[in-house]
Amino acid sequence: MIAGIGVIVAGYAFVLHEQLSDHPWVAPSHPIWKQTSDLLGTPITPSASIVKNEAFFALGAALANILAIILGIIMGADRERARRLLWVIAVSGAVYALYGVLSFLIEPTMILWRDKTAYLGSVTGTFINRNTAAAYFGSCAVIWMLLIMEDVRRRVPERHLDWKGLSRDLSEIPPREILPQLLALLVCLMAMFMTTSRAGVGLSLLAMIVSFTAFLRRDLPPRTGIWISFGAGAVVALGLLQLLGGRVSSRFDSQGLVDEGRVEAWKSTLRIIADNPWFGTGMGTFQWAFPPYRSPNISMRGIWDAAHSTPLELASEVGIPLTLLITFAWVVMFIMLARGVLERRRDAIIPLAAAATACLSLLHSCLDFTLQVPGYSIPFFALFGAGLAQSLRTTEQSGRLDSLVPPAGREGRRSKIAVKAGDRSLEIHKTVYF
Repeated sequence: MIAGIGVIVAGYAFVLHEQLSDHPWVAPSHPIWKQTSDLLGTPITPSASIVKNEAFFALGAALANILAIILGIIMGADRERARRLLWVIAVSGAVYALYGVLSFLIEPTMILWRDKTAYLGSVTGTFINRNTAAAYFGSCAVIWMLLIMEDVRRRVPERHLDWKGLSRDLSEIPPREILPQLLALLVCLMAMFMTTSRAGVGLSLLAMIVSFTAFLRRDLPPRTGIWISFGAGAVVALGLLQLLGGRVSSRFDSQGLVDEGRVEAWKSTLRIIADNPWFGTGMGTFQWAFPPYRSPNISMRGIWDAAHSTPLELASEVGIPLTLLITFAWVVMFIMLARGVLERRRDAIIPLAAAATACLSLLHSCLDFTLQVPGYSIPFFALFGAGLAQSLRTTEQSGRLDSLVPPAGREGRRSKIAVKAGDRSLEIHKTVYF
């Protein structure tokens, strides 16, 4: 996995060299430099980027995400540390959600010690943008739901759930052991709905339904269980949307699924990509590249410093080849996480939580810029790495089974030992000799 990430780093290094160098190997100079030189009547050293050296400063965000996922892979190879990371993200998310709700009720014009200048009618927590806040609180809600389900499933001893007696089994759980987790989930859901983000709330509810079904797939009826689970999840999601997300529903009714200006911005970004397909306009240069391509159908109010679609913005800044390489890496990551979810029995919620939050953040980034915000991307890229590490089956064994055969003519007493095989534990009897 780290070697695969090294390929991504090599791709970034090559593109950065072409964008930063005065003498690139293969990248052509952007025509804007010749036009500027002709207008000023002064020779200017050309560059493949429209803003010189900007790619060097824009590298920080991508580098932080790469280091976070590598750290997650290394530290997440140990199951205890991987679980600890999951709990830290969940607890910190609940704390930030509680702060967001309380600050909105007490002083909605402040974010910590700074003035809040945008989205005064929405909960944003410590984020500036409500859409990123919705994705963050929704991701934490997914993690809390999985932790609660794992705890409940562990307390039910049957191999397959007895749905008729499930309410009886749940009533036997001491309230003090499950109530704090339920309250944390409720706080995250409340903060998520109070952001009034359409895409953030909708995708978060979808991620919760899918992860719920994936977790209980072995306990569902073989043929119709999945569809029943999706249907029941959809009903619960619609109920929560009506109960807690009245303002979200009103935004769906008044503005539809996607803003018209955002669609026009995507079309403008596609024209940037068409004119700069190989090496883009330079990392971090979108806000300078966008104005000449800005659609007349977009309101003249405001400055578009982001494409509101991370894949499109990435392709416009670094070119199509590197974007395809990164896309391939995401596909490989999802395949590995899916394998971990399907094959693992113990700690299956770690790759499942990583897969669910990765789907949520990636889909949301196609409509906004969630993964471009370090406050969201750094902890969750670390979770992606831990999920990847826990998707691999362990090969640790405590000994060969052949050594457990007693030699002839000797007596001894029997005791139990546990032999680890993969991620299952097998309890066997071994004769201990004196």
